[in-house]
Amino acid sequence: MMTPYRSLFLFLTIFVWGGACVAQQEISLYNAAIPNATNAPNEEIKTPNHVVSKVAIPTLSVFLPPKEKATGVAVIICPGGGYGVLVIKREGYDVAEAFVKQGIAAFVLKYRLPSSKTMIDPSIGPLQDAQQAIKTVRQRANEWNINPQKIGIMGFSAGGHLASTAGTHFGRTILPNPEGTSLRPDFMILVYPVISFMEGIGHKGSGANLLGKDASAEQIKLYSNEIQVTPRTPPAFITHASDDTVVPVANSLLFYEALQKNKVMSELHIYSKGEHGYLKVPAFDEWFGRCLLWMKTAGFTP
Repeated sequence: MMTPYRSLFLFLTIFVWGGACVAQQEISLYNAAIPNATNAPNEEIKTPNHVVSKVAIPTLSVFLPPKEKATGVAVIICPGGGYGVLVIKREGYDVAEAFVKQGIAAFVLKYRLPSSKTMIDPSIGPLQDAQQAIKTVRQRANEWNINPQKIGIMGFSAGGHLASTAGTHFGRTILPNPEGTSLRPDFMILVYPVISFMEGIGHKGSGANLLGKDASAEQIKLYSNEIQVTPRTPPAFITHASDDTVVPVANSLLFYEALQKNKVMSELHIYSKGEHGYLKVPAFDEWFGRCLLWMKTAGFTP
């Protein structure tokens, strides 16, 4: 059950960049009981290098630009980690700070990691949290100075799978939504994403963690998002490295091809080197700058 303290702000810190103060608030994702949750105790672990595991209580960290700099655009960020951990600083907080410098509100989603101990159906837990994050940001858009029609979702690696799932499965009813709030993200940003679980393409570790080692062919197909693209799928910016030996570049190529087939506005950048994680190349400013340019040319930022 959700205890009262979980509905309060978990912490409040202040960042100072060039004289501008930006408040970060980590808030509980759900104001009531967490759907699809068991009564298992919270055993979350966070390492000194900001890698989080055993997440059972999802949260949303809020990064807002100063009102005079705000563009009205928001991005919900899903860190990667193979659905086993969350690389929450490098693929979360650091990226949120970069967005805020551009006047873009950012929300880092600490989503539940699939576990039969903490969830009744582990396969839908992360997607429930992504949909709840979209729902929360859209419902509180006025409070946070956001245009409710300019809310995107971003994901790295397995977080890219979650983001692309949110962008292709928004019509599925897996979350209480009595208000009928749209759960469709307005755009997607996918960075070296896991897209598919199909043989020879997908990341087996992510698939096993999300669906289990004995997933049916139907489940594998359902969560292979290159198969789920329709003309209603949101526009997408995708980037990947061709030398990625962890998540094959075919994931991004097939998703881009599906988007093109369905006439969904999209942009794909493939780097010859970068491996998985872009730890050395391309530089952050290189790929992130291309992302910002796409957001502008696509009409999401001024």
